[in-house]
Amino acid sequence: MTDAKPTVGWIGAGRMGFQLAKRLLDAGYPVAVYNRTRAKAEPLTEYGATIVDRPVDLADRDIVFSMVSASKDLETVMLGADGLLSDPSRAPRIIGDASTVSVEASETVRSVAEGRGVGFLATPVSGNPKVIAAGKLTVAASGPRQAYDEVEPLLRTWGRGVTYVGDAELARVVKIAHNVFLGVVIQSLAEITVLAEKAGVTREAFLAFLNDSVMGSVFTQYKTPALVNLDFTPTFTNVLLQKDFDLGLAAAKELGVVMPLASVTRNLVAQEVGNGNVDQDFASLILTIAHGSGLDIASENAEVTDGLGDS
Repeated sequence: MTDAKPTVGWIGAGRMGFQLAKRLLDAGYPVAVYNRTRAKAEPLTEYGATIVDRPVDLADRDIVFSMVSASKDLETVMLGADGLLSDPSRAPRIIGDASTVSVEASETVRSVAEGRGVGFLATPVSGNPKVIAAGKLTVAASGPRQAYDEVEPLLRTWGRGVTYVGDAELARVVKIAHNVFLGVVIQSLAEITVLAEKAGVTREAFLAFLNDSVMGSVFTQYKTPALVNLDFTPTFTNVLLQKDFDLGLAAAKELGVVMPLASVTRNLVAQEVGNGNVDQDFASLILTIAHGSGLDIASENAEVTDGLGDS
């Protein structure tokens, strides 16, 4: 790379994609953005972005990132009509996809990209908009090492850690495994919190103890306000969690890995979705545990920290 910053394209300006594109803009990168609903991307113009009408309009950028909701969306924005790789005469040097999608979908896009001489990186992330704002997002990356070395400085604008995990689709497996663990942990955390409360301990007191113990973590601290005050403003919904469980269990089946705990938790999450809990944060699982335990819980209206502002 020269001293001049590479031109950047961005596909997908949802809650996460918007914030990550903004961090690139804040770092001085020239960014052009495509989003299926143009109005959601337009506020990025306040930070210097330009908006395009089709993914293929980003094909002349040096590096293009994407962050979309599902495997079929990735294939559409990359390979479909007006997709990023739909013009045989032009393509970016490198594509980095930060979505949580199947290995198979990623392999399909990678094959086409590499056939065009484009370096394709899987760059999924761990975090949400609040984590991004706190500068604590982490990234797993896989693909050609040369492409990773060029893109690493851009990835580091997103948060506090970037890990190169190897070739091809290994970062997909890392992210899927991460999100399966996320689901199992929130289910277990909800269960033990209800257990303590039914015995007479406030959720605030129990989680304060847990967070100070060796079992506490950034995640348990982060979810404490939601569990204590029952604020389920979505950071990650049960619909998305079920999708990731299904991806994880499909990978486990292919690799011959037994995952009984994940299987049970997936079914509990699917039941939540089937019962209409599709818009709230996945921490709302605690409501079902409490109801099934004969416990009527309410917000404790406590001043508790999510830990993201702590050093």
